[in-house]
Amino acid sequence: MTATPTTRTGPVGIGIIGAGVISGTYIENLTSFADTKVVAIADKITEKAHARAEEFGIPAAGDNAVVLEHPDVELVVNITTPDAHAEVAAQVIAAGKHVWNEKPLALDREAGRGTIEAAEKAGLRVGCAPDTFLGNGLQKSRELLESGIIGTPLTALVLLQSPGPESWHPDPAFLFQYGAGPLFDIGPYYLTALAQFFGPARQVAATASKARATRTIGSGPKAGEVFDVTVPSQYSALVQYESGQSATMIYSFDSAQTRTLLEITGTEGTMLVPDPNMFEGEIAVRRLGEDDFTVVAETTALSSRGTGALDIARAIREGRPHRAQGAQAFHVLDTMVAIAESGERGEFVAVDSSFEKPALLPEDWDPKAATV
Repeated sequence: MTATPTTRTGPVGIGIIGAGVISGTYIENLTSFADTKVVAIADKITEKAHARAEEFGIPAAGDNAVVLEHPDVELVVNITTPDAHAEVAAQVIAAGKHVWNEKPLALDREAGRGTIEAAEKAGLRVGCAPDTFLGNGLQKSRELLESGIIGTPLTALVLLQSPGPESWHPDPAFLFQYGAGPLFDIGPYYLTALAQFFGPARQVAATASKARATRTIGSGPKAGEVFDVTVPSQYSALVQYESGQSATMIYSFDSAQTRTLLEITGTEGTMLVPDPNMFEGEIAVRRLGEDDFTVVAETTALSSRGTGALDIARAIREGRPHRAQGAQAFHVLDTMVAIAESGERGEFVAVDSSFEKPALLPEDWDPKAATV
């Protein structure tokens, strides 16, 4: 769509669909930004929506219609479960409102493409998490990479390893079902960061495995319950990018060793990038001939979840493209589906989608400032 300024002025009205655990962080941030105003919240369990509304002073609460039909809602933040992302986004677009989806955009290419096409036809915007790439940690990392601090980037190493979330999550079964697992649940953070660094992926090769057919909930009211694991709990992948770089990746819920790593190697050195699931962190570089890494930047987050929705809100008022665009989210989805397909088929799988990298945030960017 061609970005044109909105005819409205002042803070952008936000409606939230999904009153689960992560909604608290979103609401806390979106109510702290001068440029956004949360006016309604919905959940299929309406009691949860009313509880959040009372907690944060949100004027309207109830089922989805409360958000979809609210005249002051311009942008809907869709933080439902992954299997509902595409369905709820379709409802939002049909209601004539812009939509911000939690990750992933959808669970398959057809649904993801449908969301993008419906929004384009309606002249509406689609944005999607993760928005951690808008945090100071990844923004500064990209700036340093583009400045040539390690020469020409060549490869990346991704390690996401843990025993899995069932020991601490009170209701973890959905994280081991279709649309989740380590690839779809955590993969978007790493793949989005690498998309910012390297651009679009071209093809992937992967293997997939599952250590156990069942898992046991370790905490909360359901502790001791056994549930089925229906998706691979480990992927090893090789991703080749259009720009010539490649990345080796492990996404695992089967490891006794807990480890997160995003490392970029270039012609003149190696960079350790902050955890892409966070908005801040240290950036360290080891150049050829040096004995160890040196911290080159220590970044602090200015905001967290909801930053991407804020950028859409400002873009709506300013008539410019937003940064966490639907095309990028669809490309990340396309890449994850290709990895899953490669793991099943044992062959390279092409990634046909593409996107244009957004501009870095300006140096004086301030999420708390009133700009609209």
